[in-house]
Amino acid sequence: MRGPFPQPWPTEPAQLIRCDSEAVDTAHRLAEVFREGAGERDRDRRLPVAEFNAFSKSGLGALTVPRAYGGPAVSNTTLAEVIAILAAADASLGQLPQNQLAFYAMLAYLPDEQVKNWIYGQALAGFRFSSTLSETHGKTAKEVSTRVRRDGDEFVVCGRKGYSTAALLAHYVTVHVLDEQARATRVVIPNTTAGLQVFDDWSSFGQRTTASGTMILNKVRVPAKNVFETQSLSEQPTLYGPISQLIQAAIDAGIAREALRETVAFVRTRSRPWMDSGVERASDDPYIIAAVGDLAIKVQAADTMLHRAAMLLDESRGNESEKTVAASSIAVAEAKVLTTEAALLASSKLFELAGTRSTLSDYMLDRHWRNARTHTLHDPVRWKYHAIGNYHLNGTAPPRHAWI
Repeated sequence: MRGPFPQPWPTEPAQLIRCDSEAVDTAHRLAEVFREGAGERDRDRRLPVAEFNAFSKSGLGALTVPRAYGGPAVSNTTLAEVIAILAAADASLGQLPQNQLAFYAMLAYLPDEQVKNWIYGQALAGFRFSSTLSETHGKTAKEVSTRVRRDGDEFVVCGRKGYSTAALLAHYVTVHVLDEQARATRVVIPNTTAGLQVFDDWSSFGQRTTASGTMILNKVRVPAKNVFETQSLSEQPTLYGPISQLIQAAIDAGIAREALRETVAFVRTRSRPWMDSGVERASDDPYIIAAVGDLAIKVQAADTMLHRAAMLLDESRGNESEKTVAASSIAVAEAKVLTTEAALLASSKLFELAGTRSTLSDYMLDRHWRNARTHTLHDPVRWKYHAIGNYHLNGTAPPRHAWI
């Protein structure tokens, strides 16, 4: 199924976020709007085109653009909080900007100033860059068959990508490929380029409106300036991987927060007390009170670990080394473990505590569990336990990629 692609390019410049507090305030303001209709968008699988346009116009889409290029370069603590706020309102909208914000963070480590000035300038103007890494037919998520080759003064890209989150709504798609020497390379392609097709065929039961469909690249021609090598990123310590994972953890934290909020609201206003409880209101049931207390502790613990990891990333920024990057990656992995567990637990306990009525389709509360279950599969927590244990027990640094 073909989606709303290509999206029209912006006709007005985006706002410029000037400081961290403005970023958080803007996220709260947008979240109030995004929360309205989130259930209906999920139910009808309606892509949040207008909402994502509002996000871009607000300036939040350029949060990770460095100050040297005119961007706000907000702290990672602010970045995580902004994403969590948006994901609480609509988990799909929390995920849509993940790849572009991580891409801008990655770009900071590349040496080509011309590329950085161009892309950061477009980002600040409100243009969106999706970032497509994975393919669905490889032996592992890291395996890449999409290739780029030089043809005269241009390059030609051929291949097929899956999980192309936000590509349907992007103005530029950035595609992870291998060059003729099998080196990791990134290609930036305007959404109107001949041979580029993006399909709205994402059929998961969760994160239904993230536009994570299939991308076909059939002899797509791009100028040389749109192609740059990224192999060196895996050969030096950078914060690109942990920043990407921090955003993923923040999405799960937002889902957990919202599931807890919905549980409390439903129990207070709609749930009935159990017949043997002897209380007038479900909110006075001692077992429900204790369970909500347990949930609140776990959600707050996840938030605390997320904040701790973000602070460590902030301390490491500009001081990247084997030691600081490994410590940052592990801190984010520890946070991701807890945000995963909190999101799954809170979205499941919602129904147990709120009761049978909460499962009715009128309330659309099942989306929280579906979103949590789907998004937390992005990278397996069992391997985070392994990385964390290996680091603390044997001093082994975690792998350098965006899935740890």
